[in-house]
Amino acid sequence: MPPTPSLPLLASLRALIISRPIRPTNAIHLPRPPHLQHHHNHNNNKQPFSTSPPHHTTLNQVRRTPRTAQRARHPVSPALVNRPHMKAVCLKVSVMKPKKPNSAERKVAKVRLSSGRSVTCYIPGEGHNVQQHSVVLVRGGRSQDCPGVRYHLVRGAMDLGGVGHRQTSRSKYGTKKPKTAAS
Repeated sequence: MPPTPSLPLLASLRALIISRPIRPTNAIHLPRPPHLQHHHNHNNNKQPFSTSPPHHTTLNQVRRTPRTAQRARHPVSPALVNRPHMKAVCLKVSVMKPKKPNSAERKVAKVRLSSGRSVTCYIPGEGHNVQQHSVVLVRGGRSQDCPGVRYHLVRGAMDLGGVGHRQTSRSKYGTKKPKTAAS
């Protein structure tokens, strides 16, 4: 049985193999077909678009100013960290006006989660049957219109019923009658 080589020897052999690709000496170089040839742009001063810097950091630059860690991203729904849903009891149901370009009445509910925290939740869909002391299921996800609302209520779960017959974009006054040609 031959002796096993040492780790530094294996590392140097690996570096040698990786750094020098083996190329056959008798390789025949044929011209590439026209559809595979690269057409070089003569405008060499333009860099292709990339979000990463064009040059990598040198060892001296890293030594002089070490890299700083990125700030941790804050969770969208902090009361539900590591949980998809949470049970809650409704404390108060109210309406809220959305942010500047929009105007409507958004239905929101203040609820107390089973963890003890009180949060404001958005009630999606048209109409709802939530009232005080209703048991509801809360999921994450903010309402973009309403500042401070970072949670949604799940329709059709617990005491909150599903959306019935929706009536969006229906005119109360019926359809327009076609104009008749005056003769």
